[in-house]
Amino acid sequence: MKHLIRKTAQWAVRSAAWKTTSKWIRGTERWNRLEDEYDGSYAKGEVVVYFGDRSSKFYQLEQWLPVLEELHKKHRVVLVLRKGSALLQALESTHLPVVFKRRFDPLHTFYHANDFKLALYVNNGVTNFQSLAFAPMVHVHVNHGESDKLSMVSNQAKSYDKVFVAGDAAIERHRRALIDFDESALVKVGRPQLDIDRPPELEPSSARTIMYAPTWEGENESNNYTSVDLYGPQIVEAALRVPNARLIYKPHPRVEASNDPAMTEANTRILALIDHANEAIDDPTQQHQVLMQGDILAMFYTVDLLVTDISSVGLDYLYLEPHKPLALTDRRTDTNKLNAEAPISRATPIIDETTVDRVESMLLEMFSDDTAAAARQELRRHYFGEGEKGTSTALFTAAVSDLIADRTVELRKFHSESTNAESSDD
Repeated sequence: MKHLIRKTAQWAVRSAAWKTTSKWIRGTERWNRLEDEYDGSYAKGEVVVYFGDRSSKFYQLEQWLPVLEELHKKHRVVLVLRKGSALLQALESTHLPVVFKRRFDPLHTFYHANDFKLALYVNNGVTNFQSLAFAPMVHVHVNHGESDKLSMVSNQAKSYDKVFVAGDAAIERHRRALIDFDESALVKVGRPQLDIDRPPELEPSSARTIMYAPTWEGENESNNYTSVDLYGPQIVEAALRVPNARLIYKPHPRVEASNDPAMTEANTRILALIDHANEAIDDPTQQHQVLMQGDILAMFYTVDLLVTDISSVGLDYLYLEPHKPLALTDRRTDTNKLNAEAPISRATPIIDETTVDRVESMLLEMFSDDTAAAARQELRRHYFGEGEKGTSTALFTAAVSDLIADRTVELRKFHSESTNAESSDD
Protein backbone atom coordinates (compact mmCIF):
# COMPACT_ATOMS: atom_id res chain seq x y z
CA MET A 1 0.00 0.00 0.00
CA LYS A 2 2.80 2.38 0.94
CA HIS A 3 4.54 1.50 -2.31
CA LEU A 4 1.38 2.34 -4.25
CA ILE A 5 0.96 5.69 -2.49
CA ARG A 6 4.62 6.54 -3.11
CA LYS A 7 4.33 5.67 -6.80
CA THR A 8 1.15 7.69 -7.12
CA ALA A 9 2.83 10.69 -5.47
CA GLN A 10 5.86 10.37 -7.72
CA TRP A 11 3.63 10.20 -10.78
CA ALA A 12 1.73 13.30 -9.64
CA VAL A 13 4.79 15.49 -9.11
CA ARG A 14 6.21 14.42 -12.47
CA SER A 15 2.99 15.02 -14.38
CA ALA A 16 2.45 17.94 -16.77
CA ALA A 17 -0.42 19.17 -14.59
CA TRP A 18 1.81 19.43 -11.53
CA LYS A 19 4.58 21.13 -13.47
CA THR A 20 2.06 23.68 -14.72
CA THR A 21 0.65 24.18 -11.22
CA SER A 22 4.14 24.50 -9.73
CA LYS A 23 5.07 27.07 -12.36
CA TRP A 24 1.88 29.00 -11.58
CA ILE A 25 2.64 28.95 -7.84
CA ARG A 26 6.18 30.22 -8.40
CA GLY A 27 4.82 32.91 -10.76
CA THR A 28 2.23 33.95 -8.19
CA GLU A 29 4.94 34.25 -5.55
CA ARG A 30 6.90 36.48 -7.90
CA TRP A 31 3.92 38.75 -8.59
CA ASN A 32 3.17 38.93 -4.86
CA ARG A 33 6.74 40.05 -4.25
CA LEU A 34 6.54 42.66 -7.01
CA GLU A 35 3.18 43.88 -5.71
CA ASP A 36 4.77 44.41 -2.30
CA GLU A 37 7.76 46.15 -3.84
CA TYR A 38 5.65 48.46 -6.02
CA ASP A 39 2.81 49.02 -3.56
CA GLY A 40 2.68 52.79 -4.15
CA SER A 41 3.68 53.89 -0.66
CA TYR A 42 6.21 56.18 -2.37
CA ALA A 43 3.67 57.63 -4.81
CA LYS A 44 2.51 61.15 -4.03
CA GLY A 45 0.95 62.15 -7.31
CA GLU A 46 -1.80 64.22 -8.86
CA VAL A 47 -2.28 62.21 -12.05
CA VAL A 48 -2.91 58.46 -12.37
CA VAL A 49 -2.20 56.83 -15.72
CA TYR A 50 -4.16 53.59 -15.62
CA PHE A 51 -3.20 50.60 -17.75
CA GLY A 52 -4.90 47.28 -17.11
CA ASP A 53 -3.64 45.21 -20.03
CA ARG A 54 -0.70 42.87 -20.60
CA SER A 55 2.56 43.69 -22.33
CA SER A 56 1.13 42.73 -25.74
CA LYS A 57 -0.74 46.04 -25.68
CA PHE A 58 1.94 48.04 -23.92
CA TYR A 59 2.65 49.96 -27.14
CA GLN A 60 -0.58 51.84 -26.46
CA LEU A 61 0.92 53.28 -23.28
CA GLU A 62 4.50 53.44 -24.51
CA GLN A 63 3.86 56.17 -27.08
CA TRP A 64 2.52 58.38 -24.30
CA LEU A 65 5.48 57.93 -21.95
CA PRO A 66 7.60 60.88 -23.24
CA VAL A 67 4.54 63.15 -22.99
CA LEU A 68 3.78 61.91 -19.48
CA GLU A 69 7.39 62.44 -18.44
CA GLU A 70 7.06 66.07 -19.55
CA LEU A 71 3.72 66.41 -17.73
CA HIS A 72 5.39 64.96 -14.61
CA LYS A 73 7.52 68.12 -14.39
CA LYS A 74 4.35 70.11 -13.66
CA HIS A 75 1.90 67.54 -12.26
CA ARG A 76 3.22 64.46 -10.51
CA VAL A 77 2.33 61.36 -12.56
CA VAL A 78 1.96 57.77 -11.33
CA LEU A 79 1.55 54.74 -13.60
CA VAL A 80 -0.89 52.16 -12.24
CA LEU A 81 -0.53 48.70 -13.78
CA ARG A 82 -2.60 45.55 -13.25
CA LYS A 83 -0.61 42.88 -15.14
CA GLY A 84 2.88 41.68 -14.28
CA SER A 85 4.16 41.60 -17.86
CA ALA A 86 3.18 45.24 -18.34
CA LEU A 87 4.86 46.17 -15.05
CA LEU A 88 8.14 44.63 -16.17
CA GLN A 89 7.98 46.47 -19.49
CA ALA A 90 7.18 49.77 -17.78
CA LEU A 91 10.19 49.41 -15.49
CA GLU A 92 12.40 49.16 -18.56
CA SER A 93 10.71 52.03 -20.40
CA THR A 94 10.32 54.97 -18.01
CA HIS A 95 11.55 56.60 -14.82
CA LEU A 96 8.00 57.56 -13.79
CA PRO A 97 6.75 56.10 -10.48
CA VAL A 98 5.15 52.70 -11.11
CA VAL A 99 2.49 51.01 -8.98
CA PHE A 100 1.35 47.39 -9.30
CA LYS A 101 -2.20 46.49 -8.17
CA ARG A 102 -3.47 43.15 -9.44
CA ARG A 103 -6.72 43.08 -7.49
CA PHE A 104 -9.67 45.41 -7.16
CA ASP A 105 -9.64 46.05 -3.41
CA PRO A 106 -5.94 47.01 -3.20
CA LEU A 107 -6.46 49.30 -6.20
CA HIS A 108 -9.21 51.28 -4.48
CA THR A 109 -7.43 51.23 -1.14
CA PHE A 110 -4.49 52.82 -2.93
CA TYR A 111 -6.72 55.43 -4.55
CA HIS A 112 -8.38 56.33 -1.25
CA ALA A 113 -5.01 56.64 0.49
CA ASN A 114 -3.80 59.28 -1.95
CA ASP A 115 -4.83 62.66 -3.25
CA PHE A 116 -5.14 61.99 -6.97
CA LYS A 117 -7.14 64.49 -9.00
CA LEU A 118 -7.15 63.02 -12.50
CA ALA A 119 -6.83 59.65 -14.24
CA LEU A 120 -5.77 59.11 -17.85
CA TYR A 121 -6.70 56.06 -19.93
CA VAL A 122 -4.91 55.19 -23.19
CA ASN A 123 -7.37 52.50 -24.29
CA ASN A 124 -10.77 50.98 -23.45
CA GLY A 125 -9.48 47.94 -21.58
CA VAL A 126 -12.14 45.92 -19.79
CA THR A 127 -10.72 46.67 -16.34
CA ASN A 128 -10.93 50.43 -16.89
CA PHE A 129 -14.34 50.31 -15.27
CA GLN A 130 -12.80 49.18 -11.98
CA SER A 131 -10.78 52.38 -11.94
CA LEU A 132 -13.64 54.53 -13.23
CA ALA A 133 -15.61 53.56 -10.14
CA PHE A 134 -13.44 55.89 -8.04
CA ALA A 135 -15.51 59.07 -7.95
CA PRO A 136 -13.07 61.69 -6.58
CA MET A 137 -10.88 61.67 -9.71
CA VAL A 138 -11.83 63.18 -13.06
CA HIS A 139 -11.47 60.39 -15.60
CA VAL A 140 -10.05 61.26 -19.03
CA HIS A 141 -9.73 59.04 -22.08
CA VAL A 142 -6.81 59.99 -24.34
CA ASN A 143 -6.67 56.97 -26.69
CA HIS A 144 -3.37 55.83 -28.19
CA GLY A 145 -3.41 57.43 -31.61
CA GLU A 146 -5.38 59.40 -34.16
CA SER A 147 -6.81 57.60 -37.15
CA ASP A 148 -9.97 57.24 -39.18
CA LYS A 149 -10.36 53.57 -38.31
CA LEU A 150 -13.78 52.52 -37.05
CA SER A 151 -12.15 51.37 -33.80
CA MET A 152 -11.15 54.94 -32.91
CA VAL A 153 -14.63 55.67 -31.57
CA SER A 154 -16.33 53.55 -28.95
CA ASN A 155 -19.61 53.91 -27.10
CA GLN A 156 -17.45 53.53 -24.00
CA ALA A 157 -16.50 57.18 -24.50
CA LYS A 158 -19.68 57.96 -22.58
CA SER A 159 -18.11 56.44 -19.45
CA TYR A 160 -15.40 59.07 -19.08
CA ASP A 161 -15.74 62.58 -17.73
CA LYS A 162 -13.68 63.96 -20.61
CA VAL A 163 -12.30 62.59 -23.87
CA PHE A 164 -9.18 64.24 -25.28
CA VAL A 165 -9.21 64.26 -29.08
CA ALA A 166 -6.86 65.66 -31.70
CA GLY A 167 -9.13 68.10 -33.51
CA ASP A 168 -12.27 68.73 -35.55
CA ALA A 169 -11.99 65.49 -37.55
CA ALA A 170 -12.18 63.48 -34.32
CA ILE A 171 -15.20 65.47 -33.16
CA GLU A 172 -16.96 64.71 -36.45
CA ARG A 173 -15.98 61.04 -36.06
CA HIS A 174 -17.69 60.86 -32.66
CA ARG A 175 -20.73 62.70 -34.01
CA ARG A 176 -21.17 60.17 -36.81
CA ALA A 177 -20.58 57.08 -34.70
CA LEU A 178 -22.37 57.74 -31.40
CA ILE A 179 -26.00 58.33 -30.49
CA ASP A 180 -26.95 60.46 -27.50
CA PHE A 181 -23.35 61.48 -26.76
CA ASP A 182 -22.55 64.74 -24.96
CA GLU A 183 -20.03 66.47 -27.23
CA SER A 184 -19.09 68.85 -24.44
CA ALA A 185 -16.97 65.98 -23.06
CA LEU A 186 -14.61 66.29 -26.04
CA VAL A 187 -11.49 68.42 -25.55
CA LYS A 188 -9.20 69.23 -28.49
CA VAL A 189 -5.51 68.81 -27.59
CA GLY A 190 -3.86 67.97 -30.92
CA ARG A 191 -1.38 65.08 -30.91
CA PRO A 192 1.23 65.71 -28.18
CA GLN A 193 2.98 62.36 -28.81
CA LEU A 194 4.24 63.83 -32.09
CA ASP A 195 5.89 66.85 -30.47
CA ILE A 196 8.64 64.76 -28.90
CA ASP A 197 12.03 65.10 -30.59
CA ARG A 198 13.31 61.75 -31.81
CA PRO A 199 16.79 60.92 -33.06
CA PRO A 200 16.52 59.84 -36.73
CA GLU A 201 16.40 56.07 -37.20
CA LEU A 202 16.76 55.96 -40.99
CA GLU A 203 20.04 56.80 -42.69
CA PRO A 204 19.74 59.44 -45.43
CA SER A 205 20.41 58.49 -49.03
CA SER A 206 21.10 60.20 -52.34
CA ALA A 207 18.16 58.14 -53.64
CA ARG A 208 14.60 59.32 -53.13
CA THR A 209 13.04 57.40 -50.24
CA ILE A 210 9.62 55.80 -50.66
CA MET A 211 8.14 54.21 -47.55
CA TYR A 212 5.40 51.58 -47.76
CA ALA A 213 3.90 51.31 -44.28
CA PRO A 214 0.74 49.18 -44.31
CA THR A 215 -1.37 48.37 -41.27
CA TRP A 216 -2.46 44.89 -40.13
CA GLU A 217 -5.79 43.21 -40.82
CA GLY A 218 -7.55 44.18 -37.58
CA GLU A 219 -9.69 42.08 -35.27
CA ASN A 220 -12.57 41.78 -37.74
CA GLU A 221 -13.51 42.68 -41.31
CA SER A 222 -15.04 46.04 -40.41
CA ASN A 223 -11.70 47.07 -38.89
CA ASN A 224 -9.63 45.63 -41.73
CA TYR A 225 -7.82 48.40 -43.60
CA THR A 226 -4.67 46.60 -44.69
CA SER A 227 -3.45 46.61 -48.29
CA VAL A 228 -0.86 43.88 -47.83
CA ASP A 229 -2.96 40.93 -48.97
CA LEU A 230 -4.69 42.70 -51.87
CA TYR A 231 -2.18 45.19 -53.28
CA GLY A 232 1.04 44.85 -51.29
CA PRO A 233 3.25 43.01 -53.80
CA GLN A 234 2.03 45.22 -56.68
CA ILE A 235 2.77 48.40 -54.71
CA VAL A 236 6.25 47.11 -53.89
CA GLU A 237 6.94 46.07 -57.50
CA ALA A 238 5.92 49.53 -58.71
CA ALA A 239 8.06 51.32 -56.11
CA LEU A 240 11.07 49.18 -56.98
CA ARG A 241 10.78 50.32 -60.61
CA VAL A 242 10.91 54.04 -59.74
CA PRO A 243 14.29 55.44 -60.92
CA ASN A 244 16.72 56.78 -58.32
CA ALA A 245 14.55 55.61 -55.44
CA ARG A 246 14.88 53.21 -52.52
CA LEU A 247 11.96 51.49 -50.86
CA ILE A 248 11.53 51.18 -47.09
CA TYR A 249 9.03 48.46 -46.18
CA LYS A 250 7.79 49.23 -42.63
CA PRO A 251 4.60 47.28 -41.91
CA HIS A 252 2.69 47.25 -38.65
CA PRO A 253 4.48 44.79 -36.30
CA ARG A 254 1.44 42.50 -36.34
CA VAL A 255 1.73 41.93 -40.10
CA GLU A 256 4.75 39.70 -39.55
CA ALA A 257 2.88 37.65 -36.93
CA SER A 258 -0.39 37.39 -38.87
CA ASN A 259 -2.21 34.06 -38.95
CA ASP A 260 -4.07 34.99 -42.13
CA PRO A 261 -2.64 32.86 -44.98
CA ALA A 262 -3.20 35.63 -47.53
CA MET A 263 -1.33 38.13 -45.36
CA THR A 264 1.53 35.71 -44.74
CA GLU A 265 1.85 34.84 -48.43
CA ALA A 266 1.81 38.49 -49.53
CA ASN A 267 4.33 39.55 -46.87
CA THR A 268 6.66 36.71 -47.88
CA ARG A 269 6.35 37.77 -51.52
CA ILE A 270 7.21 41.37 -50.62
CA LEU A 271 10.33 40.30 -48.73
CA ALA A 272 11.45 38.20 -51.69
CA LEU A 273 10.92 41.08 -54.12
CA ILE A 274 13.07 43.38 -51.99
CA ASP A 275 15.82 40.79 -51.56
CA HIS A 276 15.93 40.19 -55.29
CA ALA A 277 16.05 43.92 -56.11
CA ASN A 278 18.95 44.46 -53.70
CA GLU A 279 21.09 41.89 -55.52
CA ALA A 280 21.73 44.47 -58.24
CA ILE A 281 22.54 47.38 -55.88
CA ASP A 282 26.08 47.70 -54.53
CA ASP A 283 25.76 50.97 -52.61
CA PRO A 284 24.25 50.11 -49.18
CA THR A 285 22.83 53.63 -48.81
CA GLN A 286 20.69 53.04 -51.88
CA GLN A 287 19.54 49.54 -51.04
CA HIS A 288 15.92 48.86 -50.20
CA GLN A 289 15.18 48.02 -46.58
CA VAL A 290 12.77 45.94 -44.52
CA LEU A 291 12.18 47.41 -41.06
CA MET A 292 9.84 45.28 -38.99
CA GLN A 293 10.78 47.06 -35.75
CA GLY A 294 11.76 50.60 -34.79
CA ASP A 295 10.05 53.95 -34.27
CA ILE A 296 8.37 54.87 -37.52
CA LEU A 297 7.95 58.48 -36.39
CA ALA A 298 11.74 58.78 -36.16
CA MET A 299 12.02 57.54 -39.75
CA PHE A 300 9.75 60.17 -41.30
CA TYR A 301 12.52 62.79 -41.42
CA THR A 302 14.25 60.79 -44.16
CA VAL A 303 11.13 59.70 -46.07
CA ASP A 304 10.28 61.63 -49.26
CA LEU A 305 6.98 59.91 -50.09
CA LEU A 306 4.71 57.69 -47.99
CA VAL A 307 2.28 54.99 -49.13
CA THR A 308 0.09 53.72 -46.32
CA ASP A 309 -3.38 52.50 -45.36
CA ILE A 310 -6.09 54.11 -43.26
CA SER A 311 -4.37 54.15 -39.87
CA SER A 312 -2.57 56.52 -37.54
CA VAL A 313 0.57 56.35 -39.71
CA GLY A 314 -0.80 58.55 -42.49
CA LEU A 315 -2.10 61.15 -40.05
CA ASP A 316 1.15 61.19 -38.08
CA TYR A 317 2.99 61.81 -41.34
CA LEU A 318 0.52 64.59 -42.18
CA TYR A 319 1.22 66.25 -38.82
CA LEU A 320 5.01 65.96 -39.02
CA GLU A 321 5.64 66.23 -42.78
CA PRO A 322 2.66 68.00 -44.40
CA HIS A 323 4.87 69.30 -47.22
CA LYS A 324 5.68 65.76 -48.44
CA PRO A 325 3.46 63.69 -50.77
CA LEU A 326 1.28 60.92 -49.40
CA ALA A 327 -0.79 58.15 -51.01
CA LEU A 328 -3.49 56.03 -49.36
CA THR A 329 -4.96 52.62 -50.14
CA ASP A 330 -8.60 51.54 -50.17
CA ARG A 331 -9.22 47.81 -50.02
CA ARG A 332 -12.97 48.33 -50.53
CA THR A 333 -12.68 50.47 -53.69
CA ASP A 334 -15.36 52.87 -52.47
CA THR A 335 -13.96 56.37 -52.86
CA ASN A 336 -17.12 58.19 -51.79
CA LYS A 337 -17.30 56.28 -48.52
CA LEU A 338 -13.57 56.67 -47.97
CA ASN A 339 -13.73 60.44 -48.51
CA ALA A 340 -16.61 60.68 -46.02
CA GLU A 341 -14.99 58.57 -43.30
CA ALA A 342 -11.36 59.59 -43.84
CA PRO A 343 -11.09 63.25 -44.86
CA ILE A 344 -7.35 62.90 -45.49
CA SER A 345 -8.19 60.77 -48.55
CA ARG A 346 -9.61 63.87 -50.25
CA ALA A 347 -6.08 65.22 -50.66
CA THR A 348 -4.21 62.05 -51.67
CA PRO A 349 -4.05 59.69 -54.63
CA ILE A 350 -5.96 56.48 -53.85
CA ILE A 351 -4.63 53.02 -54.60
CA ASP A 352 -7.53 50.61 -55.04
CA GLU A 353 -8.71 47.90 -57.41
CA THR A 354 -9.11 50.42 -60.24
CA THR A 355 -5.74 52.17 -59.84
CA VAL A 356 -3.30 49.56 -58.53
CA ASP A 357 -1.98 48.89 -62.04
CA ARG A 358 -0.93 52.56 -62.30
CA VAL A 359 1.01 52.89 -59.04
CA GLU A 360 4.38 53.45 -60.74
CA SER A 361 3.12 56.41 -62.77
CA MET A 362 1.27 57.67 -59.69
CA LEU A 363 4.48 57.75 -57.66
CA LEU A 364 6.43 59.46 -60.46
CA GLU A 365 3.75 62.12 -60.77
CA MET A 366 3.73 62.76 -57.03
CA PHE A 367 7.48 63.36 -57.11
CA SER A 368 7.37 65.66 -60.12
CA ASP A 369 4.15 67.60 -59.53
CA ASP A 370 2.80 67.56 -55.97
CA THR A 371 -0.50 69.37 -56.55
CA ALA A 372 -2.05 68.35 -53.20
CA ALA A 373 0.33 70.26 -50.89
CA ALA A 374 -2.10 73.08 -50.06
CA ALA A 375 -4.97 70.66 -49.46
CA ARG A 376 -2.82 68.60 -47.09
CA GLN A 377 -1.97 71.69 -45.06
CA GLU A 378 -5.66 72.52 -44.71
CA LEU A 379 -6.43 68.96 -43.65
CA ARG A 380 -3.64 69.08 -41.10
CA ARG A 381 -5.50 71.95 -39.43
CA HIS A 382 -8.75 69.96 -39.66
CA TYR A 383 -7.21 66.98 -37.88
CA PHE A 384 -4.88 68.67 -35.41
CA GLY A 385 -5.80 72.35 -35.14
CA GLU A 386 -3.69 75.43 -35.66
CA GLY A 387 -0.05 75.73 -34.73
CA GLU A 388 3.21 74.01 -35.48
CA LYS A 389 5.02 71.22 -33.68
CA GLY A 390 4.90 71.85 -29.93
CA THR A 391 1.41 73.35 -29.88
CA SER A 392 -0.24 70.04 -29.00
CA THR A 393 1.89 69.53 -25.91
CA ALA A 394 0.96 72.99 -24.65
CA LEU A 395 -2.75 72.28 -25.25
CA PHE A 396 -2.55 68.91 -23.51
CA THR A 397 -0.76 70.25 -20.46
CA ALA A 398 -3.14 73.20 -20.19
CA ALA A 399 -6.18 70.92 -20.43
CA VAL A 400 -4.82 68.66 -17.66
CA SER A 401 -4.02 71.68 -15.46
CA ASP A 402 -7.51 73.13 -15.93
CA LEU A 403 -9.21 69.86 -15.03
CA ILE A 404 -7.01 69.39 -11.96
CA ALA A 405 -7.78 72.93 -10.80
CA ASP A 406 -11.52 72.42 -11.29
CA ARG A 407 -11.50 69.07 -9.53
CA THR A 408 -9.52 70.48 -6.61
CA VAL A 409 -12.27 73.02 -6.06
CA GLU A 410 -15.01 70.38 -6.36
CA LEU A 411 -13.30 68.03 -3.89
CA ARG A 412 -13.55 70.61 -1.13
CA LYS A 413 -17.27 69.88 -0.94
CA PHE A 414 -17.10 66.16 -1.80
CA HIS A 415 -16.82 63.22 0.56
CA SER A 416 -16.69 59.53 -0.36
CA GLU A 417 -15.79 56.48 1.71
CA SER A 418 -16.90 53.68 -0.56
CA THR A 419 -17.84 52.58 -4.04
CA ASN A 420 -20.58 50.42 -5.48
CA ALA A 421 -18.27 48.99 -8.13
CA GLU A 422 -18.09 45.22 -8.51
CA SER A 423 -14.81 43.38 -8.48
CA SER A 424 -14.06 40.76 -11.10
CA ASP A 425 -11.25 39.28 -9.03
CA ASP A 426 -11.44 35.53 -8.67
